[in-house]
Amino acid sequence: MDCKPRCNFCWLCSIFCIFFAIVSIIVLSIIISWLALRPSNVKFYITNATLTQFNLTTNNTLYYNLKLNITVRNPNKHITVHYKGITAIAWYKDNEIARISLTPFDQGHKNTTFLEADFEGQSVVDLKAKQLGEYKQETSVGIYNDLAVDLDLRIKAKFGFMGKSSSFNPPTVQCRRLRVSMISNGISSPPFSVTKCITDSFFSDRDAPVQQNEPPFLPPADKR
Repeated sequence: MDCKPRCNFCWLCSIFCIFFAIVSIIVLSIIISWLALRPSNVKFYITNATLTQFNLTTNNTLYYNLKLNITVRNPNKHITVHYKGITAIAWYKDNEIARISLTPFDQGHKNTTFLEADFEGQSVVDLKAKQLGEYKQETSVGIYNDLAVDLDLRIKAKFGFMGKSSSFNPPTVQCRRLRVSMISNGISSPPFSVTKCITDSFFSDRDAPVQQNEPPFLPPADKR
C-alpha cells in the first residue's frame, strides 16, 4: 500500500494548523492591546475669553478683538498626539468672522497644554433682523451670548509601541455658546465661565468614506 499521498496530506495539514495558530495569536495580541490601551477623547476647554472691541457699522462690517485661552488635555496613558495643523475659526451668530493658524505642537500622554488664540480685525457679516436686534441688546449690556470657536485639526497619533498613525483630520472641535463680556476699566463683568468643547470620536478620521470610516484606533471611551 502506498502511504505517500496520505503523508503529504498530513504534512500540509500540519503547516496549515501552525500558520492558523500563528495568525490567531497575532490577532488575539492586537485585540488585547486595543482593549488595554483604548483611547479616550482629548479634552478641549475655553478657560478665558475677553473682548476689547466688537463694533458693527452701518455697512455690516464687524470690527473685533477677541482673545481666548484654550486648555487641551490628553488623558491617555499610552498615546502621544502630534498636532500637525491647527486652524481656529471664530463665529458670531452663524457668521464666520475670522480664522487663524495656531502653532503646531506635540502632546505627550497625561499632558495638559495651554494655547492662546487672538482674533483681531474686521469682517462683513450678514445678520438677520432678529440677530441684529440681539446684537443691539447684547451691546447695550456689554455681554455677547452667541460667539463660538471651532478648531479644525490635522494630527498624527502614536499609540503605545505600535508607532505613529498617518496624518488624519479628526472631527472638528466645537466650542459653542461662548458668553463673553466687553472689558471695561480692565475688567470683564461678569467673568468668563469655563466652557467645555465638543470632541466626539476624536481619534476617527472625518474624511474617511462612510463605508470605510473606521478610526485609526478603537472608538474613544469618554473618560477623563
